Amino acid sequence: MNALSTNEQEFARARGVMPGGVNSPVRAFGSVHETPRFFVSASGPYVTDVEGREYVDLVGSWGPAILGHAHPAVVKAVQDAAARGLGFGASTPGETELAELIAARVTRPSSVAEPVEAPVERVRLVSTGTEATMTAIRLARGATGRDLVVKFAGHYHGHSDGLLADAGSGVATLALPGSAGVPAAIAAQTLVIPYNDLDAVREVFAARGDDIAAVIVEAAPANMGIVPPAHGFNAALADTAHAHGALLILDEVLTGFRVGPAGWYGVDPVPFSPDLITFGKVVGGGLPLAALGGPAALLELLAPLGPVYQAGTLSGNPLAVAAGRATLDHLDADAYARIDAAATRIADAAASALSDAGVVHVVQRSGNLFSIQFAETAPTDYDTVKAQDALRYPPFFRSMLAQGVSLPPSVFEAWFVSAAHDDAAVGRIIDALPAAARAAAEATPA
Repeated sequence: MNALSTNEQEFARARGVMPGGVNSPVRAFGSVHETPRFFVSASGPYVTDVEGREYVDLVGSWGPAILGHAHPAVVKAVQDAAARGLGFGASTPGETELAELIAARVTRPSSVAEPVEAPVERVRLVSTGTEATMTAIRLARGATGRDLVVKFAGHYHGHSDGLLADAGSGVATLALPGSAGVPAAIAAQTLVIPYNDLDAVREVFAARGDDIAAVIVEAAPANMGIVPPAHGFNAALADTAHAHGALLILDEVLTGFRVGPAGWYGVDPVPFSPDLITFGKVVGGGLPLAALGGPAALLELLAPLGPVYQAGTLSGNPLAVAAGRATLDHLDADAYARIDAAATRIADAAASALSDAGVVHVVQRSGNLFSIQFAETAPTDYDTVKAQDALRYPPFFRSMLAQGVSLPPSVFEAWFVSAAHDDAAVGRIIDALPAAARAAAEATPA
């Protein structure tokens, strides 16, 4: 790498060999009208770009860096695993150990509600969140003998063909209605309804209930900004699906093990019973790993025991499971307390700065995940999210970046805080907020 390289030069070079110069669309910084930063190192709450500039990071690799970047225990676990071999194409004890950790953590503490039966008896490790949700849907169809899937507008469950309709995350950022290349016959197998709307749920089941295999839902949506579920919404989903012989797939790729030791399932104020849960991000500790879990009766429909086929050469890669195990091992009560406290300080400071600058906004939170929505009232679904005054985010983002704070490059993404965000890092973020808020206040349509 050329020590004198700039972000602009790196982006030009990347565009010469990769579509749009990136391998995931939001990295192109298109919606914030800025040159993407090319990072070369990271430590704790900080990332450093090719020009040698350090930023306080609130992306956290989109969630996995929950302990902070390059956490010593995670790095050592990966180094030790690498020294034994990068992969074997065979089973390893580490896979079992990680699966046991996942199953043991997904419980509801009695302090939240009366304990319910643990929902994860078996775990299948895969490589990406997309693969986890895709497998969960295939499994639901195999278990029920039905074809249709219900999803919610603005929820993002990866980029498999049937789940891109009205999706959030990068699809929302780029204002795409779905995706070219998805056959109409496949798109027709997905029924998209408004989020937080139980009447819509009941109506779709009344009309098509005998054909619906599953409802898939983000446990606490974080791909159209943060839009928390209405009180009891997940429980009502489970009840409605089960009454019609369908399954509930709870997507915890973002919230799993981030908003608490058992993810959103462990903190939702109303107990409910998902049939399948998908995990990603945190569970791999920063390396490519995801998982799906559920009762033995369902998971054992997967090959080699059952007729539902799924396979992956890199599934359960020893380096990835080592990173995941080390991350979960160090996510104790103290780590969650630090994350929650830092997230509260930053979210409150952002709200205060925007209010002082006269910017209409709300800060929505689901546990330690939060985002800014430029609206008078808290959005409750994708339509109200899209109606916000989103033009205020790009200047806000650029001001923060110029002051050395790296935010998610889209108004439709959550902010990610880590256990490494200490007083110094949080202080730098808070100091940058007033100028960014003034930039948001001065925003005008292009």
